[in-house]
Amino acid sequence: MQLRINQSLADIPVQWQAESLLQVLREAMGLTGAKFGCGAGQCGACTVLLDGEPTRSCLLPVSAAVGKSIQTLEGLATKDQPHPVQQAWLAAAIPQCGYCQSGQILATVALLKKTPNPSAVQIDEALAGHLCRCGTQPRMRAAILAMTKA
Repeated sequence: MQLRINQSLADIPVQWQAESLLQVLREAMGLTGAKFGCGAGQCGACTVLLDGEPTRSCLLPVSAAVGKSIQTLEGLATKDQPHPVQQAWLAAAIPQCGYCQSGQILATVALLKKTPNPSAVQIDEALAGHLCRCGTQPRMRAAILAMTKA
């Protein structure tokens, strides 16, 4: 089995082929941007982009990702050149504990691809279900609105 992860093909070892996409990404591939949170697809910490759509990787069997493009936080940008959403996050000092951030960032990237100038309501809808115990949602919304108005 092969997966396209961050623009590269990856062979998935046989022993991982019955696992969730999250388990394969983290444990077999060493891509730890997606986090294990609730394990029930409700917190958003495990979000990756599957063919550009935010997807809860903890619920998705790895076999369901075959033939699709998977993008993780690690594939979003380089260390030297952060993605504009990551730059906006840093400028607004959004991360605190950071556990939810990769899911929030990837959901924002997907939103901005579909809706380059989203309203506050559209932002809230796109990030609904991405839990942040630190309470940084207002700063996220403000950062997204600021970057789309610039």
